[in-house]
Amino acid sequence: MMEMQESPQTPVVMAQLSWFFGIATIVKLLLIPSYHSTDLEVHRHWLAITHSLPLSQWYTDETSEWTLDYPPFFAYLERFLSMFAHLIDPQIVHLHHGLNYKANSAIYFQRMSVIVSDLFLLYGVYRSTLALASLKRNLIWLLVIWSPGLLIVDHLHFQYNGFLFGWLLLSLSFLAQGRDVMGGFLFAVLLCFKHLFAVAAPVYFVYLLRHYCRGGLVRGFARLSVMGAIVVAVFAAAYGPFVYHGQIQQVIRRMFPFGRGLCHAYWAPNFWVFYIMLDKGIAFLLRKFGFNIPAPVASFTGGLVGDASPFAILPQVTPLTTFIMVLLALSPCLFRTWKDPRPRLIVRSVAYAYTCGFLFGWHVHEKASLHFSIPLAIVAVESLEDAKHYFLLSIVSCYSLFPLLYEAQEYPIKVLLLLLHTILMWFSFSAQYSGSLRGDKKGGEKQGFEVGWVTKSYLIGVVVVEIWGQFLHPHLFGDKLPFVPLMLISMYCAIGILYSWIWQLKSILISS
Repeated sequence: MMEMQESPQTPVVMAQLSWFFGIATIVKLLLIPSYHSTDLEVHRHWLAITHSLPLSQWYTDETSEWTLDYPPFFAYLERFLSMFAHLIDPQIVHLHHGLNYKANSAIYFQRMSVIVSDLFLLYGVYRSTLALASLKRNLIWLLVIWSPGLLIVDHLHFQYNGFLFGWLLLSLSFLAQGRDVMGGFLFAVLLCFKHLFAVAAPVYFVYLLRHYCRGGLVRGFARLSVMGAIVVAVFAAAYGPFVYHGQIQQVIRRMFPFGRGLCHAYWAPNFWVFYIMLDKGIAFLLRKFGFNIPAPVASFTGGLVGDASPFAILPQVTPLTTFIMVLLALSPCLFRTWKDPRPRLIVRSVAYAYTCGFLFGWHVHEKASLHFSIPLAIVAVESLEDAKHYFLLSIVSCYSLFPLLYEAQEYPIKVLLLLLHTILMWFSFSAQYSGSLRGDKKGGEKQGFEVGWVTKSYLIGVVVVEIWGQFLHPHLFGDKLPFVPLMLISMYCAIGILYSWIWQLKSILISS
């Protein structure tokens, strides 16, 4: 990250940050009565599991289809929250009678638990920006704390991503300050909360090995042993009780359900969208020419998932295939980190790792775009080019989440959130870069925050896709082909994410 430019008083910074957080909290409170997905029942049921059953049965219970599939630390968090839920309404944590319990007490308690847990995000942002100049610090607060993506996913759809990203930002802030042990410890804790963050583990491993474990064979081995002992201790605290009860294999099976298929019900905007459409296009043409091409067992255009022969022509994709592709995409970043393990590049590298996982991973959820859009908010203030990239990426990431809120009453909310975010970004970046110079320092020409015609054209395309899906398609086709608007959003946003991946790789390789 950036070098320290000023040393503000901590109380003053916290007071300013609290103002940002307070405004966001008011918006979150207003959104409590709004739409929520089945994830609210998922987490309510996890409260019931962890409250009603002994630890040895948490990962074997099948009372509901919403079985516990997060790592143990998140299960411990649910157990902690369940104690308060039981005091408010015992029905919330009743394992059998509480199925699909939708009383206001349950909804309000769970909504408030997410809002309170966002205090971890607040502290993570605080530590990540304390050494920055006030303008850059405020800009990052705006991008993260007022993130429309986090509002949509956590406070409408319902999840606990703000809490988890708080841990990630804390870890990255310690690494950026050269405090590798604390950074590694916090990342290990994060992995025991949600294992999908493990995509960045190779970057952490290479970075810590080269940056922390340097200094000769003896000193390096001693430091490696210390870091290894810390990671082992964290994982022992998380998984040790389940090893004791003979449940560790069941825990692993729940955490990695590869049978769910390559794609989520709504396709995440990644590389596999193009692969699926290529397969369907080739199959369509061959059928037109008289070839007998059987239809795949799983119909992607129907929004279904499954891993039984989903492709008609192209080779089937397995979890191992996606794992290899993620590693191949990540390898240039790992080589660069090995060669040049600088703290100021770690946030870029971790964000790039999550972009690789999003583009090429197995059964990726559209919500996973937050994994790289949130860390990249820290990078966005480093240069004008970083700001331009983030401006486009954050809009694409937020727009790709629109299908999560499919009810009519939430449509104005998600549109207004994105429009307000876009306007605030534009004016904030313009304020920061109004005096930027094009060319050399002596004869440079002043420039403001402007995006090129390619970016403008692409963003106009976002508007066109939305108008088609929301207004023209229903008018022209009625209830026919209901998945086509979602498919168009996935494909169009996938182009933007693919561009971001290439841009990030280039920025890492040429960073000086």
